[in-house]
Amino acid sequence: MVKNKLISLVHQKMMSTTLMGVQRNYSRIKNDIKHEAHRSNDFVEIHLSLLFQQVFHRHSRDEADRIMIAGTKLTTPSLAKVSSAPVKPWLFSRFFSILTVSFALLTMLYLVFGSDKAIPGMMVVGSLVVPFSILIMFYEMNVYRNISLMQVNTTFLVGGVASLIVTMMLYDVIPSGNGISLGSALLVGIIEETAKTIIIVVFINRFKLNYILNGILIGAAIGAGFAVFETSGYTNEFGLSTIFVRSWQAIGTHTIWSAIVGAAVILGKRRYHQFTLQDAITNFHFIGFYLIAVLLHAFWDWQLPISWFSDFYIQKFILIAVSWIVIFILIDSGLREVRTLQGQIIRRHQPRHRKK
Repeated sequence: MVKNKLISLVHQKMMSTTLMGVQRNYSRIKNDIKHEAHRSNDFVEIHLSLLFQQVFHRHSRDEADRIMIAGTKLTTPSLAKVSSAPVKPWLFSRFFSILTVSFALLTMLYLVFGSDKAIPGMMVVGSLVVPFSILIMFYEMNVYRNISLMQVNTTFLVGGVASLIVTMMLYDVIPSGNGISLGSALLVGIIEETAKTIIIVVFINRFKLNYILNGILIGAAIGAGFAVFETSGYTNEFGLSTIFVRSWQAIGTHTIWSAIVGAAVILGKRRYHQFTLQDAITNFHFIGFYLIAVLLHAFWDWQLPISWFSDFYIQKFILIAVSWIVIFILIDSGLREVRTLQGQIIRRHQPRHRKK
């Protein structure tokens, strides 16, 4: 009972904060958004029991093609036609299966046939499996369909490398230590999340994006790129065993943290305006979610002085769960944003009845 009340309280507080941030972005919207924060659970669009329902259904190639061609001038729907129905992504599971099978075949090539030529492929494909699959899931969840797969891939590759470059530049300026103690882990979290935030802002401003779900997708693309290149580097340095540990842990690391920051950037900017340094240091909605990402990163790196807590990955599992709770709240808020904006459009275009 206490646990359920605590979860409900956290959800309400974060939802209220998120929706108030949306209200700041859309100054012409009345008080409807604030009202939505207190509506019944029937309005919540994230149904965990149904979220992955379509993963286990058979889908045609045409269905996959319709998802993959989103984001062009011919395939981006108007706001009035954007779907605000509960999201049920499935295509990401096909990418996950393809990458997993490819990695398994490369592993067989290495272990059974002793081919060292398979090692680079194992490093790249193994690093891709989880981050890229999550990225595709967020691509499916972007119900606005206003970001193309070409833009996603460009952000993933260029943004991922650019964020690593900025990270290295910040490490040259700020000594971070070994990243194991709490203080050092906090510095690492600040440096890496700030580096990724800078690149996220660049791409969001470049693409002129204004919606929460857009921010989540762009953030995830940069975080996924960062994760893939970082994991490949660590695997090259410490051996192939690294790929197996970091691959499953990628479900709750850079891709998710950066998705949170991407949503924070949208919440911190005014609609049709660029996100600026002033927004970064004055907007509490951005600062709050940015700090959540930093703390999740810091606690992930921090080695607790309790050996069994780390040996059984309890710390990692807790942080993964917290990260996804935050993401689901933000996705839910993004879908509420669709409904609210569509409601404004409907009311704006309702004919006024003349008084007799």
